[in-house]
Amino acid sequence: MIIIMLLSISLGGIAVLLEKDWVDFSSLDMYKTALPSVVFDDEGQVLARFELDKRTPVSYKKLPKILVNAFVAAEDHGFFQHNGISLRGIVRSTLVNCYRGRVVQGASTITQQLARLMFLYHDRTFYRKFQEVFIAFQLERQLSKEQIFELYINNVYFGRGIYGVQAACKRFWNKSVEDISLDQAATLAAVAKSARLYSPLNAPANAQQRRNIILKVMARMGLACQAEVQQALKVDVHIQDYAPGNPIRLYVQEWIRTWAEGKWGKDALYRKGLKIKTTINTDVQEKAEIAFSKTIHALRQHQGPALNGGLVSIDPPTGRIKAMIGGYDFKQSQFNRATQAYRQIGSSYKPILYALALRAGIEMDTVMVDDPDTPFELTMPNGTLWQPKNWHKKPEGAMTLVRALTYSNNIIAIKLFLALGSSYIIPWTKLFGITRGLTNYPSMALGTAEASVIENVAAFNVFANNGVYVKPYLIEWVKGASGDKIWEVEPCQYRIWDSRLNTKMVNILSQRMLLGKRQYQQKWIDADAIGKTGSTNGAATTWFVGATPSLTTAVYTGRDDNKPVHLLAGRTTFPLWVSLYQSLKSAKKHFYTDPALREVTINWLTGQPCEPSDDPNVITLLR
Repeated sequence: MIIIMLLSISLGGIAVLLEKDWVDFSSLDMYKTALPSVVFDDEGQVLARFELDKRTPVSYKKLPKILVNAFVAAEDHGFFQHNGISLRGIVRSTLVNCYRGRVVQGASTITQQLARLMFLYHDRTFYRKFQEVFIAFQLERQLSKEQIFELYINNVYFGRGIYGVQAACKRFWNKSVEDISLDQAATLAAVAKSARLYSPLNAPANAQQRRNIILKVMARMGLACQAEVQQALKVDVHIQDYAPGNPIRLYVQEWIRTWAEGKWGKDALYRKGLKIKTTINTDVQEKAEIAFSKTIHALRQHQGPALNGGLVSIDPPTGRIKAMIGGYDFKQSQFNRATQAYRQIGSSYKPILYALALRAGIEMDTVMVDDPDTPFELTMPNGTLWQPKNWHKKPEGAMTLVRALTYSNNIIAIKLFLALGSSYIIPWTKLFGITRGLTNYPSMALGTAEASVIENVAAFNVFANNGVYVKPYLIEWVKGASGDKIWEVEPCQYRIWDSRLNTKMVNILSQRMLLGKRQYQQKWIDADAIGKTGSTNGAATTWFVGATPSLTTAVYTGRDDNKPVHLLAGRTTFPLWVSLYQSLKSAKKHFYTDPALREVTINWLTGQPCEPSDDPNVITLLR
């Protein structure tokens, strides 16, 4: 009896609270004051801004009926009938949440969502849910359904700083909300559930899947005729993304947006005036974009629009990213090929293999044989016969390891792998940040390991940085609006081997670049250079990793579907790399050389010492 009395008093108290006008909505401002976040380059110049898209409020009378119906079908079937909450939804979600012991499922009406958008945080707690219901009742008491819907539709978040349907329509299709079609109305409604998961800017496939569900619900509820829905279902979700900005530079901006939102949320990024200091150098970035765009455009004339690529340039001693390119056109594809694409690294792996041979005491004037009379073959554990070939399909006979690396001989690389053993090679490879696709099979010598562009540039940078691995990074620090530093990078670096071994490798890797210098003659770069090409089967992926003492860069080209391109790195990534470095001035001209080493002149076919000469087979090594 006492319990019933207490329950009655509680319910009565709640009823009184809900009947009283506790919240004043008369001065409700749908456009809260917001401070844009500013991104700076490494010299303090403004690189980008994160600010809200210009929002033009749309009155309820100007909203197309199909848009209202789409949001009702997607978010709140009984919006125009209920008093702010859905009792059936609350009972269902309450049972689920009580069972789980926390709020895992909501039952939010459009009115509740407006309450959350305008007055509350998005944390999932029972207390916040009570606040949401309380404010929803207040909204229903003081505003009409049309006013509630108008406030809601002008404040829905559509991703990347886009609030409100008018801004979304301008950004997605460059049109007014009054002119949208049925499929576009359902696409907008699809985003309301989660901009991160369903915005066509981020996930067009997810957006289309959810849009189709909403269209079918509209048909079932009688909010759109079956014929129109069937026609709309045939239309692919397609947007142009009318965001201003360089279509290549936007990859950098998007990486920063995703990173910052992950740490502080979109509200902080678009409203709280963060100051973000990056490592990007605008001059290097712009010149990388020019070289990349020119090369990819030319390749696409023969390979088609599916050809794409990525590029990352870093400062050798610190790992600061000076340029990053995630693709040819961000507005066509938001997939970042510099950070998200993991591809086999091909022969760009071989410098690591040969360096490990040096560490094991095998000098680079050691001669091995790619026997032209007896083709190399191995019986694999599954019984199949493996007969690897060189990229030009021809055996090359006897040669030193330095020549084998310079000309990227596959057979000798495999023999070297077998001599060293995978148990020795794999742990050392991991120190370079290469961890995917490592196997005990000798095919690993040919670069079957996988890496992103940012991982591959870090691995090769060990040679440019005198044997020290540094992890690349893009953000130096972040400050709040008041100027207080709220985040700062913690650099990661460690030494892999000593300067003596590394100096030898720099000397060896320079041989490939001396060949390039002869090819380009007077149009070469103004500093010492090291580098290595890499191509996978059918040249589905091509690489060039190279460095001067001032900058290390990895370039990748290939198709997103990984189909063969049949153009080796010498015609794709290497010319791109050279084009970039020709446009740059190197502050440092020479790599560090260990003074304990001495020069020796050898014939790189026989390994025998000889006098310096113009013979192309005579080179100078450091011993």
